[in-house]
Amino acid sequence: MALLKKITAIFPKQSDIPPPHIKDIPLHQTGYLINGEIRHWDGPCQQVLSPVRVQSENGSEPLKIGTYPRLAPNDAAAALDAAAAAYDHGRGKWPTMPLIDRIRHIKQFVFGMLEHKQRIVQLLMLEIGKPLKDSVREFDRTINYINETIAALKDLDRTASRFSIHEGIIGQIRRGPLGVVLCMGPFNYPLNETFTTLIPALIMGNTVILKPPKHGALLYAPLLDVFRSVLPPGVVNIVYGDGRDIIPPLMETGRINVLALIGSSRTANALKKCHPMPNRLRCILGLEAKNPAIILADADLDLAVSESLLGCLSFNGQRCTALKILFVAAAVAEEFLERLNKGLSALPFGMPWQDGVELTPVAEKGKTEYLRDLVSDAVARGATVLNEAGGTVNGSFFYPAVLYPVTDSMRIYHEEQFGPVIPVKAFDDIREPIDYLIQSCYGQQVSIFGNDPQQIADLIDPLVNQVCRLNINSQCQRGPDTFPFTGRKDSAEGTLSVSDALRAFSIRTLVAAKETDTNKCIITDIVRNQRSHFLSTDFIL
Repeated sequence: MALLKKITAIFPKQSDIPPPHIKDIPLHQTGYLINGEIRHWDGPCQQVLSPVRVQSENGSEPLKIGTYPRLAPNDAAAALDAAAAAYDHGRGKWPTMPLIDRIRHIKQFVFGMLEHKQRIVQLLMLEIGKPLKDSVREFDRTINYINETIAALKDLDRTASRFSIHEGIIGQIRRGPLGVVLCMGPFNYPLNETFTTLIPALIMGNTVILKPPKHGALLYAPLLDVFRSVLPPGVVNIVYGDGRDIIPPLMETGRINVLALIGSSRTANALKKCHPMPNRLRCILGLEAKNPAIILADADLDLAVSESLLGCLSFNGQRCTALKILFVAAAVAEEFLERLNKGLSALPFGMPWQDGVELTPVAEKGKTEYLRDLVSDAVARGATVLNEAGGTVNGSFFYPAVLYPVTDSMRIYHEEQFGPVIPVKAFDDIREPIDYLIQSCYGQQVSIFGNDPQQIADLIDPLVNQVCRLNINSQCQRGPDTFPFTGRKDSAEGTLSVSDALRAFSIRTLVAAKETDTNKCIITDIVRNQRSHFLSTDFIL
């Protein structure tokens, strides 16, 4: 009863919210960036409601934190015109700029971004309900990612800053840009994961149209002037609005060269179909996942429980890398579940600005209803909600539910819940979780918990051909950013990491000449007199 009472009273009065967290709220965002100009919108706007609700006379209602423009297709078309003109078929100022100068621009952007850290963190926290400490961590990780990208690009360019001679041919190989990039990030990491595509696309010489996610759009308001002031006109264009209205017309023009999307496969497939020249379109996609954990009979259960709770419930399980189903050896299932429920009951929940809070309201409209339906379906088919108050809903808050035993007849067994529902299935035969991975539509990651080297080795060899990352005695995760991040099957297209992303947004290009005296003289003169940015032996320190 005490737990239910606390869930019922989770939302504060607006007057109880600490003033720093609602300073200058609501934010009515009217600006958008096209061709180096911040234009101001006087048309329809989208209201932004926080997952944080506030008490009123009529119960609780969402905290109104601002508005942003709902641009029309012709405004998005102007952004495309600007990006295409800035690229100018590879002849524009940005794609032909010396690499060291592009790096200098990106460093200036970092300095400008740091000046707005407090405001960006505030908006990130309020827009998606991410705990304050995690919102700060997302900002800091993004800054680190940019700096690591710069360092990786320098390494890449150093390797390319020399000539190769093979079979009488002199050649220099470098990476060149691809063209106009349409960049669309996810709501759960609206800053960090958007920038893991935006920054490598930019620094490799592409021009970009950035469409902020529906949840997480306001945090770009402080960055508009930073982009405007440090980058040439048209290199970055930021458009707001309903993606269904403004994005398909851009794809239909055939002028988008790269689609960088972290979201759903349904959206990705629909946009790819819009493009009239699919062979010219490169796609870098981060999509769904249904990552399982396999807890073996000899696992350290304290470790397995700790990592499973983190994997299932960090940011309410709203992560593609979250653990979405737990397979537990039958011999230890009862003890594992007892410890799991005990650990879950100790997790603090509340508002995102509260110290130590782990569970917060979920960001998406209608999400609690969807999660409740998944729980109801599982219960109707034989599962039990094992934890106290599991699945209790209060507005946008959903208290985690542990479901057991889960079977393949239940929706939760197959669907990516993307929220705080923990399905658990006991197994007697290790082939059962292996078959699950084989038959799954997804192939991002798996976690294995155990202590027998031979048993773990026997799982590694088949499973690394089903997923792209196997985690031993730890939750699934993306980091560190220097490691490759991708997936098999329907989970991803292309690979992201600090170095892989640079390759994903560029193409190997070479200048070659027969090894004749005349050609040697020409190349020597070009290099010695620094007549070309591409054909060069300059070494970036």
